[in-house]
Amino acid sequence: MTDSFFGIDKRILNLSALAQSECAEQFAVIEETAECNGQKVLAAFIKNRVSESCLKGTTGYGYGDLGRDTLDKVFADALGAEDAVVRHTFVNGTHALSTALFGVLRTGDTMLSVTGRPYDTMEEIIGLRGEPGKGSLRDFGINYIQADLINNRDPDYETITSLAPQAKIAYIQRSRGYSLRPSFDIETIGKMIEAAKKGNKDIIIVVDNCYGEFVEKYEPTAVGADLIVGSLIKNAGGGIAPTGGYIAGRADLVEKCADRLTCVGMGKEVGCSLEVNRELYLGIFLAPQTVSAALKTSVFACRLFEKLGFKTLPESGERRTDIIASVLLENEENLTAFCQGIQKGSPVDSFAVPEAWDMPGYESKVIMAAGAFTMGASIELSADAPIRPPFAVWLQGGITYPSGKTGVMLAADEMLKKGLIKI
Repeated sequence: MTDSFFGIDKRILNLSALAQSECAEQFAVIEETAECNGQKVLAAFIKNRVSESCLKGTTGYGYGDLGRDTLDKVFADALGAEDAVVRHTFVNGTHALSTALFGVLRTGDTMLSVTGRPYDTMEEIIGLRGEPGKGSLRDFGINYIQADLINNRDPDYETITSLAPQAKIAYIQRSRGYSLRPSFDIETIGKMIEAAKKGNKDIIIVVDNCYGEFVEKYEPTAVGADLIVGSLIKNAGGGIAPTGGYIAGRADLVEKCADRLTCVGMGKEVGCSLEVNRELYLGIFLAPQTVSAALKTSVFACRLFEKLGFKTLPESGERRTDIIASVLLENEENLTAFCQGIQKGSPVDSFAVPEAWDMPGYESKVIMAAGAFTMGASIELSADAPIRPPFAVWLQGGITYPSGKTGVMLAADEMLKKGLIKI
């Protein structure tokens, strides 16, 4: 492996070449999954007769927006759902999740989280922290209970079943968030759903599917999820969508969510698409291959940093169910150098120097490396971490494998040049 552009230390280059060669088996699995999902998406386009006119936008109320309505159908088919609402007006995945929860839950209902405490940005929506009276679920008289994971790792199926009769929805967070527990694969999600339905056959299953779309050959809808929710500046937008999110699943529940997003009685029938339809269509069309590049970047990063003596979650040889990997960097100095190296490999704002700051929605200071074409798009190579033990960095993205790999090598090179690692 040679480097004619970045001045990466030869020791890093040689170790990277060895790491990449050891990822061949994982790469083959990733490519086979991408081919399957690529055909699934193409079939959804063809079935729903996507035409050039679908790529055009509307203004004003958006009545009769062919592109918007057809895109909903494409997403529904690609994600194995009855219906979907896909909108650029979702500002992020958390907004889409909030819309889904407020769309389905009513005063007196109970939300059961079956994967322990949710991701930081969901805590204020639920009412687990933050000032009362700001409009959380708790402020609207919606109760919250949770089934903790066993050893912060495995679902507690018995507890899920015992708590399910109290709840209207069971909430599953597929990805790990800022925790070190595993992300949950489709098979495990299916077992959690089975446990919840055993206790309450009518319970509604809502899955936070962020970071997980197209990583496996099936989505949580295939194992009984009633609603799945995600962001378009993660996997499903393919690195092309400039903003947005989706909710997909049972048609009656999607309708309730659409009523919450716009207003009761109008739901999915309004909301102009402006000039973003083409980007949203192209994004989901490219998504399976883009996810493949991000997964390869993740596997390579884990293998390289394992060779440098660091623990990674998942390990490089483990099967993936989302695009996120954690590297346990042991101290703040390592963490900062890693993020600064990732930033140096970014196509946009490579000259910026990441520093920790008080980011809205998070308890601890957070450092983020993200030089992306779309601000905050974690399908593009990025790294972020709260400044707190165990000083793990969460790495995700890479819309092309060559650029993702280079960013990871630059992170290692930055640590080597600062004397933080030895080879």
